[in-house]
Amino acid sequence: MTAEMPAGGVAVTCHRLIHIYSTGTGDVVALSGVDLQISAGEMLALVGPSGSGKSTLVAILGGLMQPSAGRVYVGEHDLSRLSTTALAALRGTTVGTVLQGAERNLLPYVSLSRNIWLAQRPAARLAGRRLDPPEAILDLVGLADAGARRVGDLTPGQRQRAALAQGLAAGPGLLLVDEPTSQLDGAGRDEVLAALATINSERGTTVVVVTHDGDVGARLGRAVTIRDGRVGAEGRDGRDFAVVAGDGTIQLPPETLAAFPAGTLFTVDHTDESITLHATANPSSAGRQEMATSSDQPGHVD
Repeated sequence: MTAEMPAGGVAVTCHRLIHIYSTGTGDVVALSGVDLQISAGEMLALVGPSGSGKSTLVAILGGLMQPSAGRVYVGEHDLSRLSTTALAALRGTTVGTVLQGAERNLLPYVSLSRNIWLAQRPAARLAGRRLDPPEAILDLVGLADAGARRVGDLTPGQRQRAALAQGLAAGPGLLLVDEPTSQLDGAGRDEVLAALATINSERGTTVVVVTHDGDVGARLGRAVTIRDGRVGAEGRDGRDFAVVAGDGTIQLPPETLAAFPAGTLFTVDHTDESITLHATANPSSAGRQEMATSSDQPGHVD
């Protein structure tokens, strides 16, 4: 195989994305209208509590399932219109997925280089597809001298970096990583975050990380909170923002909902630079209250 320069990352667009699971006791809405834009080459964290819908969103982006409704694009591919065969091909070329728990991504009885070589085989069969040798991919995640080693010989931080290398085997434009630091100490977490930064800067790969760790989200630059199956908030450069969804709704932060619960009626005043909401009827408290957002506050909506 001949090493090639990376093609760069791919953009991701989700529009009114809905996913419903059918269970024996009824339907469960996992995603209820997600609108999300991720630029090519961006690093982004998906944060939120268990059951919020972030794992479902990542599974859809990775072509592991199709949405119940809405549209999702990965690069030029409309995933909601692809066949099962086409989605499988996408997973082997354009999208790399690293599952939670490093060992789930690696074969323990062969070397790291062999792990990557095996993961490259589907993409290597494509005409005109050139892939980096396993040694170059291991070097990218800081494991240049570990190609002959096996999983059991590695520290936890090294195992997670090896799992990242596995996800990069086919040279994907989008790398999806599920909870890569949840089982690591501080040093191991720093190793993995440094590897992700190198992948992004040297390859231009679009990186999406699922995490419960707010510090990890802050270090990736952009953190999107998934709450109740929708985009609830965004954090950028240390500031938190509410997000206007495609249907015009805004998910208020929990501390605001405590003062203005569901059912509160508001009037809306807006200028070119700010929106002001005036509570006129609050089911839990009497009197007129005001919540204002301006261009000097994180809740400002342009």
